[in-house]
Amino acid sequence: MDKIKIAIVGAGLGGLTSAVALHKKGFNVEVYEKAQDFRPVGGGLGLLPNGSKILDKIYPGIVEEIKNLSCHVKETVLKNTQGENILTRRSNRFEDNYGYPLITVWWWRLQQTLASKLPTNMIHLNHRCTGFSQDNEGVDIYFDNQEESKKTIRADLLIGADGIKSVVRRNLIADGEPRFLNSMSWRAVIKSDQELISPEQMSFVRGHREFMYLLNVGNGEIAWLYRRKSEDYSLSANKDEAKSRVLEQIAEWGKPLRSLVEETPSERILEGGICDRLPIDYWSKGRVVLLGDAAHPMAPAAGQGANSSFEDAWVIAESLSNASSISEALTNYEQRRIPRLKIIQTRSARGEMRYYETESEKLEREQQEPDEMSAEEFGQFVHNSPI
Repeated sequence: MDKIKIAIVGAGLGGLTSAVALHKKGFNVEVYEKAQDFRPVGGGLGLLPNGSKILDKIYPGIVEEIKNLSCHVKETVLKNTQGENILTRRSNRFEDNYGYPLITVWWWRLQQTLASKLPTNMIHLNHRCTGFSQDNEGVDIYFDNQEESKKTIRADLLIGADGIKSVVRRNLIADGEPRFLNSMSWRAVIKSDQELISPEQMSFVRGHREFMYLLNVGNGEIAWLYRRKSEDYSLSANKDEAKSRVLEQIAEWGKPLRSLVEETPSERILEGGICDRLPIDYWSKGRVVLLGDAAHPMAPAAGQGANSSFEDAWVIAESLSNASSISEALTNYEQRRIPRLKIIQTRSARGEMRYYETESEKLEREQQEPDEMSAEEFGQFVHNSPI
């Protein structure tokens, strides 16, 4: 099947990783992205051992390249809301147990690294997908863009990697809007000379029904991420209001933490609700299949959004390489991925709510509803993946 034409909608981390994996296996791949350019966007994320292992399988040596653009975390620090250190721990368990360290990196920088592994003419920007139709011979993908000749693209297979608000999923499954998890998020990446954390640290600040992560992401840049429990999903009217909203919420926090937000340009702050979807039993119909957040959007509590997308990319490329038909390949892909992702999605949703528990609530929950899988067992399940 190496001659089939594959169209990927979405040039995020999952879409680009899939394109790299399929391109290296000789497939004819084209990527279509609604953004007009690759501008510096996104927050910080953790590249975990299961993700690193897969990226190195797809493109040997890429993890070392990413390390040079990011932070190899060697210590984690728990702080109070005044910015004072409460507990510092060596962060070597990932490397010791699974062979890869915890790496914190800017989403945009990781996107650019993946894009650099593809021919430039393979990625088509300013292509906003509006839908598709398919028949026994192929799939037509429709776009809203300026070039009349490219408003419809014909392919043998469409991979929807267009995120939690996926247009492909909406047309394929039609299961409504994502589920809001009563958690609001504000995040940004900025150049900063603040001494809140050292170059090889990441930090977690715990408040009451709120918390903040501080991540070094390389190049003297810090990613901060503030989350707060909230039943209100309303967004700010503009970027300045979003910044003011965060500063109002952390008004009683220590000056070093407030200063980090104060020095952040309003236009760099990303605001949104934490959402997911319930797991489903299928990700494909005919010649159309979902991948990454389009297939299994999850809360970020377990850090598996991007990392599980890398796994998807590897498996779909392997499945297409080893199958005699698209139908056989997609069946194999779903059988290998869906049972695993159901567990990760469910666990991630629970983890999001547990961020906001008080100690008494945690104790009561552990007495009434003991976990079927401990945190250690879940880590082994995720990072010792047989993929």
